[in-house]
Amino acid sequence: MKSQKQDDKSWWQYGYVWLILAGPLAVIIASFITLKLAIQTPDPVVDDYYRKGININKTLSEASLAPAQQARNHAATIGGSE
Repeated sequence: MKSQKQDDKSWWQYGYVWLILAGPLAVIIASFITLKLAIQTPDPVVDDYYRKGININKTLSEASLAPAQQARNHAATIGGSE
């Protein structure tokens, strides 16, 4: 029978411990870098997107939607050949 010898190394002297800890440590460091970037350079506000959307809706006329409405109504009729 073979006798097992006791390991006298500390936990930080094993390479696998550092391999396991490297992933979470990298994520923590990256999150702090991201936080620093987010605080230093805030996102610019979009210039009055609501008014631009209203103006776009005003430029679209109901006449441009007429063929689509006719096709929709034509598909809903029974017989549909007219």
